[in-house]
Amino acid sequence: MARISRVHRIGQLFMFNEAVTASHRWLRWKQRQMHMRFEAMNNYVAKSGRQVTGGLRRIAMLIALGISLSGCVAADMALEDVSRAPPQISNKMLAEMSKKGMKVESPVLVRIFKQESELEIWKTDKSGRYALLKTYPMCRWSGKLGPKMKNGDRQAPEGFYHVSAGMLNPKSQYYLSFNLGYPNRLESALGYTGEALMVHGACSSSGCYALTDQGVGEIYAIVAKALSSGQSRFQVQAYPFRMTAENMALHRGDENMPFWRTLKEGYDAFEITRQQPKVSVCGRRYVFNSEFEGGEPSDPLAACPVATNQPDAQLMSRIQAEKKKVDLAMAEASSTAVTAYVDGGMHPSFRQLLKRDGPEKLASRISGIKYPVSRPEAALADPFKGMTKRSGAGTMADTSVED
Repeated sequence: MARISRVHRIGQLFMFNEAVTASHRWLRWKQRQMHMRFEAMNNYVAKSGRQVTGGLRRIAMLIALGISLSGCVAADMALEDVSRAPPQISNKMLAEMSKKGMKVESPVLVRIFKQESELEIWKTDKSGRYALLKTYPMCRWSGKLGPKMKNGDRQAPEGFYHVSAGMLNPKSQYYLSFNLGYPNRLESALGYTGEALMVHGACSSSGCYALTDQGVGEIYAIVAKALSSGQSRFQVQAYPFRMTAENMALHRGDENMPFWRTLKEGYDAFEITRQQPKVSVCGRRYVFNSEFEGGEPSDPLAACPVATNQPDAQLMSRIQAEKKKVDLAMAEASSTAVTAYVDGGMHPSFRQLLKRDGPEKLASRISGIKYPVSRPEAALADPFKGMTKRSGAGTMADTSVED
């Protein structure tokens, strides 16, 4: 009888997996159920009022273990039977590009800021330098400030990444997405684990950066055009916050400060020159705009080879001045940055809608698939209230969700 029971359960699991493969609609339903049932348990997905018991619960747990170890991530597999035309750049966006002296095919660069819950897209203009095209509010990111280090920690990554055309997913479970490329060479060498961390639609995150469907669709169309027009890959710079001296001082006691100081070197190089920084990895860290004896360092953990290029004197002078500014701000700071941390962040515009309308209505406004808002109670708790320090850069507001 025990053997028959085991065979029966194996048969159930096989039919369950067959059903997953056969129907993307059923797969979406399954993901929503797992999202609601298991996030509170082992950080897989958000809890729900429904109950599943017996064999189906055990099977669902097996599937959750199989595809949810990487958070929002492995669940973002392609839906092969989805017939969806790729998004096109709108006439409004084309007009904005023209107004700013940008060509539709010109290279792009993306910057992400956790604390501010914003994503920026930059394009080169007539000067050959990057200029800000548009800033998008992020609906959800998970974890806390700091790099992602291990699978299942819910952390959204911080660092420098490069995205090629093969990393774009036009058939994402979350409408559209692109893979950040975590872990990169440095992170892999340091033993960090995890995979397929995305920028995608829907207001749900377990390690990813989530925007509105409209927002990610617009970004997808812009980067896809650049990649199909000759740019081999675009750089993504993911930061804990806008790396001003004031913000660095607010977080001066954080254990990640040495890592953030390294990130700030790349941040400052871009802020000053409006040129994409060349990123190398050696000495267990990122190194920017350097050429080395024997070419690019092959071992991220080994000491950096001798640099062969002369650093730009004016650039280095400005970077050193910024370092002194940070040191002074830290010495004078008296406040702490986070007083009520729960989990991740949400842009204030979406938090206002969440407070007013609730998670179900917000989910339906953000995304056509109405994927549940992840940990809405945590999203309502703003640990950075009143502490965000912004640069003076102008933005073109994202109007994906109107009040």
